[in-house]
Amino acid sequence: MVRLMDLFGYEPSQNILPYDGTVNYFGPVLGAREAQDYLKILLTTVPWRNDEAIIYGRHIVTARKVAWYGDANYFYKYSGTTKTALAWTRELLALKSLVAGKTGTAFNSCLLNLYHDGNEGMSWHSDDEKSLGTNSTIASLSFGAERKFSFRHKRSGESVSLLLEDGSLLVMKGSTQTYWQHSLPKSKKITAPRINLTFRTMVLEESL
Repeated sequence: MVRLMDLFGYEPSQNILPYDGTVNYFGPVLGAREAQDYLKILLTTVPWRNDEAIIYGRHIVTARKVAWYGDANYFYKYSGTTKTALAWTRELLALKSLVAGKTGTAFNSCLLNLYHDGNEGMSWHSDDEKSLGTNSTIASLSFGAERKFSFRHKRSGESVSLLLEDGSLLVMKGSTQTYWQHSLPKSKKITAPRINLTFRTMVLEESL
């Protein structure tokens, strides 16, 4: 079963998943002008690097670019690669504070993704790395091109999709990463860039 959520009249407290997890869509949490200003700043000041992954023994370099920031020089390991967190910028600290206020969650790190256009996307996956702990909360802040975002249940195959607007906030929490995968489908119709900031809480090695 595939459902496309109606964005109008959204209440942040509403769970868009039918079961086995919680995903709340807040819609835009920044004004259009402010969101565009942040997009320009992030495009020009973040030291973007092509993402890398080891998949079935093959070294893959993606067209999508990433950056990793944190309260300390946290190591983030995924897809066979390791990243060391950079120090927060003034703009990222302001956005972290905004997201913490909206979600009631204190985050200590953020993975930034840059998709240059609709030819770049993200395949089905779950953010279930050991370093994120169990039932962690992940807040995704989007800037730039409006993109479709999809969820798929790992057992039933049921899927839910919605459109992430410029300046919007999406929050995944509870058992979402255990039972659901998510993806950013490609679309040739999208010609503008999109940046998303995924705020996370890393679990320190000694507490794992």
